[in-house]
Amino acid sequence: MRSMVGTVPWLLLSAALVLFMTPGLAFFYGGLVKAKSVVSMMMLSFGSMGLVGVLWMLYGFNQAFVDGSSADWIPEILGNAFSDFALGGAAADAFAGDGDAAVVLASAAFGSTFAIITVALVSGAIADRARFFPWLVFVGLFSTLVYFPVASWVFSFVVDGDGVTTFTGWIGQLGTHLGYDVGTIDFAGGTAVHINAGAAALALALVLGKRAGGFTKEDAVPHNVPLVLIGAAILWFGWFGFNGGAATTDGGAALIYVNTIVCPAAAALGFIVVEHFKDGKATAVGAASGIVAGLVAITPSCANLNPFWSIVLGLVAGAVCAFAIDLKYKLGFDDSLDVVGLHLVAGFIGTIYVGFFAIDTGLFTGGSFEQVIVQVIPAFAVAIYSFVVAFVIAKIIDATIGFRVKEEDEVAGIDSVQHGGGAYAFD
Repeated sequence: MRSMVGTVPWLLLSAALVLFMTPGLAFFYGGLVKAKSVVSMMMLSFGSMGLVGVLWMLYGFNQAFVDGSSADWIPEILGNAFSDFALGGAAADAFAGDGDAAVVLASAAFGSTFAIITVALVSGAIADRARFFPWLVFVGLFSTLVYFPVASWVFSFVVDGDGVTTFTGWIGQLGTHLGYDVGTIDFAGGTAVHINAGAAALALALVLGKRAGGFTKEDAVPHNVPLVLIGAAILWFGWFGFNGGAATTDGGAALIYVNTIVCPAAAALGFIVVEHFKDGKATAVGAASGIVAGLVAITPSCANLNPFWSIVLGLVAGAVCAFAIDLKYKLGFDDSLDVVGLHLVAGFIGTIYVGFFAIDTGLFTGGSFEQVIVQVIPAFAVAIYSFVVAFVIAKIIDATIGFRVKEEDEVAGIDSVQHGGGAYAFD
């Protein structure tokens, strides 16, 4: 977030771009699944848009951006949502011409889109077998107990009278707590979004178990590759708002945009080169997956890397993720659409990589090992917290109302059972 002339239109434009990413994710995920479950898959994303969008405005924004030291370690669970609905007051003030109130509302709009897509990302791990309304129960609890608090750890801040921004969450203050001269770099959500979603996805994949009818690489055939490519293109387009929305200077925004181009471009190359030598051919889905891996990897460091090191990051993330997506077959967890292999793995790579190559403060670019330490601790802390809480929530839902569809419905196709019809009509 920024406090400067032009903040409101910049944030609103960025919010529109990031909101568009969730339908893009729905296309990306929808193309990867079987034709008989594409509607169900896309509805998991659109359900997240509906519920998280409302919860964020009711109390999520106040929970994630609480004022002062209460954000330092444990945020207020419901903020001041119902006793003093801050957004309601901001709306009235903005209507009366209060610039600060307008920034609050624009920040709330921008932040809501991050909350929405973080939760929607998790759904890729449970494709073809999750019931819709239990998923919405998970969405509400996960948002409240995991995403909103973690967002406060990373993004919560205060601005003093001189316009100086101070991050107040424990991750934002980690360097200060440890007595270091550097702080954690997570500009756009490597921990709060991607590691968070990837760890939760692993938890859900373990709770729901493997899909019926086969769990091999040969079974994982996308039903609509063009839909996957369209989704990846929309994600890349929206990611300029995702990474650039919090830019405070024109120069910073320009660097972010360059890095958001070159890192996923390099990652696509790294992914398909590995595919070529590993499997004998470079695939369109591999190229799209490489793009996503690069976008994930550059998210935390987009404002803090020289473009050359962004290219290197992309090559590394694309190549590593090309191997990582196959680990589920060896380890036996059915992460249907590779949320773990792309978001958790690339999120870790991007978050830790900046500790070595951040401009001026990275270990190999003029800094010390301190930057590495303040990158590693939050990465593992968020992963552990997200995994444990998501696992417990999913277990409770599964034990009470049931999370997974019946096996016969899964085999027949869950679109008609869950949503009353399929994606395609051929008569």
